[in-house]
Amino acid sequence: MNLKQYFADIFNGVKSLATGMKVTGGYFLRHHKEKITEQYPDNRDTLVLAERFRGEVVMLHDDNNEHACTGCTACELACPNGTIKIITKFDISPEGKKKKAIDTFIYHLELCTMCNLCVEACPTGAISMANTFEHSVFDRSTLTKQLNKPGSKIRAGVE
Repeated sequence: MNLKQYFADIFNGVKSLATGMKVTGGYFLRHHKEKITEQYPDNRDTLVLAERFRGEVVMLHDDNNEHACTGCTACELACPNGTIKIITKFDISPEGKKKKAIDTFIYHLELCTMCNLCVEACPTGAISMANTFEHSVFDRSTLTKQLNKPGSKIRAGVE
């Protein structure tokens, strides 16, 4: 290798490095004008997450402890890794007919990839993604949750 080629390679390397560092340098020079990072956990009270943020699956309940889950298991089937398990039971309606109802909605947060497929598959909009994100625990069993509240029932008019 000759001397001219050696210095050309050094120049091209420095040029490539400068091109790659242009965005970083721009942030460095404008840091007093623009907020770059969040000061978490110091800013917990003022922290605003994007609406599209996916934290964990929650079942929506109204003030009467009623939900819209019919126990159709569409969310369970849509889940790519078995995060959701729905246990159903049969209730007898006032007309004397057997009707499938949800008994327990089990959600394994430790398995969830926050892909939102279960929410998209739900025909009644009974579940959604919450903005919670602090899930560090010492006991992994606390990440298995029952989403339907004790004593909850299906909202009237939901089929």
